[in-house]
Amino acid sequence: MTGKVITIVLIMILIGALVSGCVDGPKAEGQTTPSAVSSKELEGTITLSGAFALYPMAVRWGEEFKKLHPKVNVEVSAGGAGKGMADTLGGLVDIGMVSRDVDKSEIEKGAYPFSVTKDAVVATINEKNPALNDLTSKGVKRKTFVDIFINGTVKTWGEVAGRPEIKDEIHVYTRSDAAGAPEIWAKYLGKKQENLKGIGVPSDPGLLAAVQKDPLGIGYNNYNYAFDMKTGQPVSGIRVIPFDVNENGIIDPDEDLSTKDKTIASIKKGIFPSPPARVEYFVTKGKPTGATSEFIRWVLTDGQKFVDEVGYIQLTGETLDEELKKLG
Repeated sequence: MTGKVITIVLIMILIGALVSGCVDGPKAEGQTTPSAVSSKELEGTITLSGAFALYPMAVRWGEEFKKLHPKVNVEVSAGGAGKGMADTLGGLVDIGMVSRDVDKSEIEKGAYPFSVTKDAVVATINEKNPALNDLTSKGVKRKTFVDIFINGTVKTWGEVAGRPEIKDEIHVYTRSDAAGAPEIWAKYLGKKQENLKGIGVPSDPGLLAAVQKDPLGIGYNNYNYAFDMKTGQPVSGIRVIPFDVNENGIIDPDEDLSTKDKTIASIKKGIFPSPPARVEYFVTKGKPTGATSEFIRWVLTDGQKFVDEVGYIQLTGETLDEELKKLG
């Protein structure tokens, strides 16, 4: 062989070796080819802020997602739906937790919402309320709530209970921060948050604490704050006022909100008013990508198995499928 031929042969051998090295050889028994998703391990930090209502559920989702993806940190902070939306549109967080309807003007600014679960707001009173037995057995009509929180024309607990001999004055508390709970409560009453009367208190826990300390107080809370997460009973010092939906003057079994389980059952049966039953949202600025997109996809699929356990309500399969389509 001439030197030129030998060089060509050596080059061809080298090329063949390189090509064969790029092709998978036979798999060992039990070995599989990794999928496009599993071969790319997720990593980074996903940040969420916003609704107190969605905070417990988001924390649990974050914990479970990290078990699957140890290199991903999910950081969740509460602060109200208004803060969550502002943080998202301002690029401060990846996901805003929003417990109210997303406004058209917010969508025009880039808000991209995903329905993720459902819960509700309930009216809360102190367990030492002077008309407690009447309130829990008869409930309260919507018009009475309007006259307490909007018109300010019902001023005593005797008026609410139909017991004129009870002269104790109603102490009304409301949220001072822009949030989903006051917005959805006001919507139930036919108004906006700014129309709600009462002493302003920030945060869901803050409003709850104000009523816990005041035997004559009334407020409203996301039911996951009004009921103990472990027992499903009202938290210490608090009772939930049932809605007299059919206005027959007594609380029927499906209107009973004395425990979390009964409240959830009332919502699922469609007896509980809607609002204040409502959908909870994750909101991103524009269509999400990367780990954020995968986290939301997981929440809408495998993550749904934790919803009942934490005390929320699953959306229908049809709704979840529609939300998944938004991810592309």
